[in-house]
Amino acid sequence: MTLYFALLRGINVSGHNMIKMTELKRMFEEMGFARVQTYINSGNVLFESEEEGESLEARIEQEISSVFGLTISVMVRSESEWKTITATCPFSPETLIDKQSIHLTLLKKAPTQEELDRLPDIELEGDEYLIDGREIYVLYRRSSLDSKLTKKFQKLVPATSRNWKTVIKLAEMAKALETKE
Repeated sequence: MTLYFALLRGINVSGHNMIKMTELKRMFEEMGFARVQTYINSGNVLFESEEEGESLEARIEQEISSVFGLTISVMVRSESEWKTITATCPFSPETLIDKQSIHLTLLKKAPTQEELDRLPDIELEGDEYLIDGREIYVLYRRSSLDSKLTKKFQKLVPATSRNWKTVIKLAEMAKALETKE
């Protein structure tokens, strides 16, 4: 069995695409996944499965459509991929100061060079980013809500973003599951 992270895009945001985490957890369990856990209301699920990541994404998206009547993109990463993601972050959370934050954007697939070439040029205003395969690491120097950088990646979809505190919390939850084996 492999431990996976499923991150749902755009649920429970401003009253749209509402899914209760208890119902989402039950759906995952009814799909036959083991050791299902959810974290906060934004659609973060840890679970174990013998299936592969890509087939899991499509299967979970189809089940969400059937159960909740919503078309939601789901990005799935294995525990080993998550460990690599957290270990290779180019920005140091320890050096952040007031209003600075690190975010992780997960993409369904790595962008092609052609897609990257079409991204708009914008004034970064001190913000930084690194695209690494299917992940984009972003350092916001001010509030992410005030940054123009989010507009740069709008065409790279499907995608979903999480702040670094959530990324680390999910890693901690996975580690706790390991110790329970």
